Amino acid sequence: MRNDSEILRRIGLRIKELRLEKGISQEYLAGKSGVDRTFIGGLERGKRNVSVLTLCEIAHALQIEIVDLIRRC
Repeated sequence: MRNDSEILRRIGLRIKELRLEKGISQEYLAGKSGVDRTFIGGLERGKRNVSVLTLCEIAHALQIEIVDLIRRC
């Protein structure tokens, strides 16, 4: 089983990967998700924990299903 920090790192990398694929900024994603840009930055670096509700908002902003964010955790 992976440790918590590894799971957070993988989720963060996936968010960053998808965000960059869509060509959107951290600031835009944050605004659409209802969080601060610094939260998105910390999340992408695997330094922030995130609630399921916020993951849902991020997935919605990226126009993907939440499972696409956590599939490889």
